[in-house]
Amino acid sequence: VQLQASGGGLVQAGGSPRLSCAASGRAFSTYRMGWFRQAPGTEREWVASIMWSTGSPDYANSVKGRFTISRDNAKNTVHLQMNSLKPEDTAVYYCAADLDGLRYKFWGQGTLVTVSS
Repeated sequence: VQLQASGGGLVQAGGSPRLSCAASGRAFSTYRMGWFRQAPGTEREWVASIMWSTGSPDYANSVKGRFTISRDNAKNTVHLQMNSLKPEDTAVYYCAADLDGLRYKFWGQGTLVTVSS
């Protein structure tokens, strides 16, 4: 399984970029997909996840109400719509796949989101 994230860049505070993560691999199927982020000097933190079969989302408190995770099963793609961005949202964002409900085993390369105030 290979994951390719895109959509990062420099954004002004209050902006609304959308990240995408395309999964490739023979007969891709997964239990859930997640987005994580890592700001400079900090540990990677979970941001949001979505159950692949049901589309049920879950969010970290820090982004709840501002970020929306969605998936397109036909295109094996997961999106993260980020609204009302704050400078503290600046981080490298990673998508990840948990194929069996045990752990996020596959990771994308990360995409940098920089929020300017």
